[in-house]
Amino acid sequence: MQARPFQQVDVFTDTAFLGNPLAVVLDGTGLSDAQMQTFAAWTQLSETTFVLPPTPEGAAGGADYRVRIFTPGAELPFAGHPTLGTAHAWLKAGNTPRQAGSLMQECGVGLVSLKQLGERWAFAAPPLNRSDISAEDLGPVLAALGLDASELIAAQNLNNGPHWLGMLVDSVDTVLALEPDHAALKKLGTKVGVAAKRQASDGGLIRRANREARAFAPSNRIANDPTDLEVRAFAAPVGIAEDPVTGSLNASLAQWLMAAGNMPTQYSARQGTMLGRAGQVFLSQDAHGQAWVGGDVVGCISGLVHL
Repeated sequence: MQARPFQQVDVFTDTAFLGNPLAVVLDGTGLSDAQMQTFAAWTQLSETTFVLPPTPEGAAGGADYRVRIFTPGAELPFAGHPTLGTAHAWLKAGNTPRQAGSLMQECGVGLVSLKQLGERWAFAAPPLNRSDISAEDLGPVLAALGLDASELIAAQNLNNGPHWLGMLVDSVDTVLALEPDHAALKKLGTKVGVAAKRQASDGGLIRRANREARAFAPSNRIANDPTDLEVRAFAAPVGIAEDPVTGSLNASLAQWLMAAGNMPTQYSARQGTMLGRAGQVFLSQDAHGQAWVGGDVVGCISGLVHL
């Protein structure tokens, strides 16, 4: 066992405990896959990361560091909130990027660029592969979500490293009222991201009386919410029933919804509402068509972990 520098940060929030927590082991050198997975299962956070020196290939490509990302149940090739959270922890630990105002992260999908936008950092969304989903495959997922087909506007398979089934539905009310069968989603092996555009009327309309108590409790609403999209992420296949705030999902949703004309090339998303969180993700597309995903990060715990 070795004492290793450790931080726990809260991502996609400027207020501690309202975002998505991340455990960061700042020196993962010498740890086996099994040791990393065991620690990630022990933290029971949606993701735990381990920082390593870049591979020779990564260093040649300009990588500042390499990161491995684990959920409690599996390793991920890429994830958004661990990307921003690890960058924050790495910088707070006193490290200096090769180029001021930018970072290059090496991970399972290859090299991921980050840039500083004021006090906030953003990562370049990895290339997205997307495809239609058949009615035959979609039906069981709708059933597991308790979602009626009439409430669905569009659905796509989205893959930017992690695979998500993205769904755009008719209203924020529909998103907040969902009570999925997580065991069914786990059996299907499907991670699902559900989103809806926020309308001016979303502050008080009631969609279904039998869901009113859950979806419209005062604690689940943010007065005068400035965000444009409400998002929920269900990831039972990797051990997370509902993820508080998900960078990879928001990245792929943005690439899809912007390309389809459903969202503008700059918007913000809210996630974590039903978990008592208030995560905020900032999405934009530059003149070259590259999507960027930004968010605030707050440090919560720093010290040593014995691994």
